[in-house]
Amino acid sequence: MEILFTFVPRVDQQQRIIEEFPEVDFYFLYRDKTRLSSADIIVTYGEDLTAVDIESAVKVKWIMVASAGIEKLPHQAIESRGITVSNVRGIHKTPMAESALAHLLALKRALPVIYQNQRNQQWERKIRSSELSGTTALILGPGAIGAEIGRLLQAFGVHTIGCNRSGAQAENMDEMVSFEKILEKLPEADYVISVLPSTDETKQLLKEEHFKAMKDTVIFMNFGRGDLVADSVLLNALQENEIAFAVLDVFEQEPLPADHPYWSMDNVVVSPHISSKSGKYVDRTLDIFIPNLKKWLIDQSVPTNLVDMEKGY
Repeated sequence: MEILFTFVPRVDQQQRIIEEFPEVDFYFLYRDKTRLSSADIIVTYGEDLTAVDIESAVKVKWIMVASAGIEKLPHQAIESRGITVSNVRGIHKTPMAESALAHLLALKRALPVIYQNQRNQQWERKIRSSELSGTTALILGPGAIGAEIGRLLQAFGVHTIGCNRSGAQAENMDEMVSFEKILEKLPEADYVISVLPSTDETKQLLKEEHFKAMKDTVIFMNFGRGDLVADSVLLNALQENEIAFAVLDVFEQEPLPADHPYWSMDNVVVSPHISSKSGKYVDRTLDIFIPNLKKWLIDQSVPTNLVDMEKGY
């Protein structure tokens, strides 16, 4: 059994896996695909495999994606081979929920202004700030991450409205609404927070009419995928003051071009796709991978975090 990691974990993390599975040959190779033809399992972040790679990986039966998103995988090539795909859905919930809360608290409590005044050695007590308590958040995608955001916001006295495909109840949501009914709830929201994956249903889900329906004081936050809204639509909403502020961790084009207006806009925070970053990321990935590999070695099945390549999640 040969397992190829297309990224290189820390030495202690490598040792953890090797000691757990002494009968398995592990290769930790960054941007080195020389072991593709002999690998039985590939562990990847999901951005470095092409259809040609899948064709070369003649023995591979399972791809473990160390990410929640799988949109950059060569779906057709993988489906045609019947390769099992799993991900690490759920491990992002703590860092991403904390990132969302950190940005919201910073903006509500005027921390950027306070920090700037400090740099300018300016003692200014007339600063406009407000509270989370008594406000409303519309959370697009109340899965593991969205539910954790909801839990933290509820602790601060925020009313939470979840929005998913069906409108079926989700954890830590005071209300639920389906994608089809989203326009009815947008006018109630003080914050619109998206953690949606990229699927056929979610691509450009938010259009011009949705931003016009929002309060002009709303804070829009996108931690899911950049194709949720066309860049031109969001930029226009900000420039026309249809919404007050945007916190963006994902973008239609990444990296964000150096000449993009977002960089210099006072009502935009540019976060370079780092809301899920944490020193515990790979350890949490291994917490999912190790028990799945134990099951795979018994009967070549993966018990958790299986991905439906057709649905995209």
